Amino acid sequence: MAKLRFNVVESAFKKKAKDVTPPAGTTSDYFGSLVFNKEKMFKYLSTDVYAKLTEAIDNSVPLDHATAEKIAAGMKTWALEKGATHYTHWFHPLTEGTAEKHDAFAEPDGKGGVIERFSGKLLIQQEPDASSFPSGGIRNTFEARGYTAWDPSSPAFIMDDTLCVPTVFIAYTGESLDYKAPLLKSIEAVNKAAVDVCHYFGKDVKKVYSYLGWEQEYFLVDEDLFAARPDLALTGRTLMGHESSKNQQLDDHYFGSIPSRVQQFMKELEIEAWKLGIPVKTRHNEVAPNQFELAPVFEECNLANDHNLLIMALLRKIARRHGFRVLLHEKPFKGINGSGKHNNWSLGTDTGIPLMAPGKTPKENLRFITFVVNVLKAVHRHNALLKASISSATNAHRLGANEAPPAIISSFLGSQLSAVLDHLAKSENEDFNLAEKQAFQLDITGIPQLFIDNTDRNRTSSFAFTGNRFEFRAVGSSANCGGALLVLNAAVAEQLKEFKIEVDKKISSGKKPLDAIVDVLRKDAKESAAIRFDGNGYSEAWKAEALKRGLDCETSVPVIFDAYLTPSSVKLFESTGVMTHKELEARNEVKWEVYTKKIQIEARVLGDLAMNHIIPIATRYQTSLIDNVYKLRALFSEDEAKRLSAKNLEIIKDIAERTIFIKEKADELVEARKIANKIEDEREKAVAYHDEIVPKLEAIRYHIDKLELVVDDQMWTLPKYRELLFIR
Repeated sequence: MAKLRFNVVESAFKKKAKDVTPPAGTTSDYFGSLVFNKEKMFKYLSTDVYAKLTEAIDNSVPLDHATAEKIAAGMKTWALEKGATHYTHWFHPLTEGTAEKHDAFAEPDGKGGVIERFSGKLLIQQEPDASSFPSGGIRNTFEARGYTAWDPSSPAFIMDDTLCVPTVFIAYTGESLDYKAPLLKSIEAVNKAAVDVCHYFGKDVKKVYSYLGWEQEYFLVDEDLFAARPDLALTGRTLMGHESSKNQQLDDHYFGSIPSRVQQFMKELEIEAWKLGIPVKTRHNEVAPNQFELAPVFEECNLANDHNLLIMALLRKIARRHGFRVLLHEKPFKGINGSGKHNNWSLGTDTGIPLMAPGKTPKENLRFITFVVNVLKAVHRHNALLKASISSATNAHRLGANEAPPAIISSFLGSQLSAVLDHLAKSENEDFNLAEKQAFQLDITGIPQLFIDNTDRNRTSSFAFTGNRFEFRAVGSSANCGGALLVLNAAVAEQLKEFKIEVDKKISSGKKPLDAIVDVLRKDAKESAAIRFDGNGYSEAWKAEALKRGLDCETSVPVIFDAYLTPSSVKLFESTGVMTHKELEARNEVKWEVYTKKIQIEARVLGDLAMNHIIPIATRYQTSLIDNVYKLRALFSEDEAKRLSAKNLEIIKDIAERTIFIKEKADELVEARKIANKIEDEREKAVAYHDEIVPKLEAIRYHIDKLELVVDDQMWTLPKYRELLFIR
């Protein structure tokens, strides 16, 4: 086995970059070539059908079946011309990934041949069995009926030979079984609420869009080394492994020259992304060795989320073409940076106004402050829920580590914006007159015109304002962005609705509109002040301070999930129409079950590796040392042999104690799992796994990592960090 390890390492280091030839022409010549976008719609649809479809996309107007039939015909013609032979409804089940069932266009024509068919009915709705997808008890396995329904706002695309139609996934009884359906509802909720508030500043706004710009971090590992690590292959992370002598401490990988093998992988990834209309823009080395990042230009939230899921699929597929495996786990290697997926979120109007950016007039700045304060109020009220939206068994390893925010939701605003809100919260009406014709006087130099990016960035803040958007930095690299964004959108929608009710009450009682807005903003700025923190989120002092402020500081992931079912959370989702109480209960059942299963898999893998790899190897090396001690005693006098073998005896004893500990804890792990598995309540079972199983995993790992430093390198069978983390 040890020889196999060295052969694998040698093979990995000898691999050369695979040349990638881009399509002819420039990027703009093939960008979106595999997407049924508006350009293709205009070409393949009649004028009236094109108008109806664009109206449905832009304004959420339902399509009739006759129109859908014509759209399907045009879509089929385009897909066949591009070489597609199959079609599928592409959806987002509660697994963090995507799902698809392919059907051929070809159907028997009754004359011994086939004909390509794709009807409006097949475009609009399908009925996949999908009985094994997690539903949290909404459906029994023997009640498998569920529907996928077309989402016209996200264009169809071609992957390989298959036309993929983005869809929602719902149960026979109507509950959502995916991320897309509630995300779309949250987008509509924040649209309606934000439009109403925008009308205080002008009546021309008809729609408000929520935008997302994600930043995807990931690791690459040579596929031969990956295959030689069962823990990586089965859990996505290393369950053991001592830190390399050199890892990221010199910061020499960050923004460094991209290795040639990786460069060619990135090149092909970008080409395939551009064909699918994904506007990827940035690529670079991240801080940890073998860690990289790509990011697109921001897009409308639903489309951006679809594109992120496509990127994750492309990462996995294209990495294998270049002899890599991509790791999307939030913490695949202990002791170095984990991977996140920063979600840059903002709101903007159909008239081109960025609502999270300062303006040039007092009225524009008041609108900006209005939306910032309302977002802060929403985040403060639902900070526990927002933390629950990004929590998972995998992200728990990352939060609070280097380059990751702590498991406490707080918002960094920067000195200038913080000063504005402090003044707003403390001042009286006469000191804060924002009449339209007056300057924005807040006793701060530079007002009324606020400037974008006028402060430093705080990387320890989980929800930081970065100039014209909020960056939700706590989202994990493997997550579906929709899980966090549907909560954020719903929370902001709820707050904006309540803000409008309060302002309207003041106006109806005789207050001038701008004075009424300022009055409510002052109150909300005071009430949400606890969520604002510009200091070091890693410090122990902040944890104590956050607790004093009443922020949620829970660290147990199964307990964090309780936030979904508090009265305030249920009210939030039901009042905005995003999810029902039944759907929330079902999703929490899924979250607890997934948490348990992931820890269960890790425990099984670690137990297997400990008993079948680590203990036999350590014992074999220990035996060789014992043999050496006996030979020394045969060659030298008793005193001399004792002196010469003293160090070996120490190592022999150390190995014995560590292997005994590992064996005992591995046995305890099995028994603890047996006890936990008998618990019927999913929450209680998940808590048991968190409290009883996870600590044992860490204890076993500690001793295995110590053995790795002692056992002869020639005997150690598993590739080490120094081999896994440096691509040649």
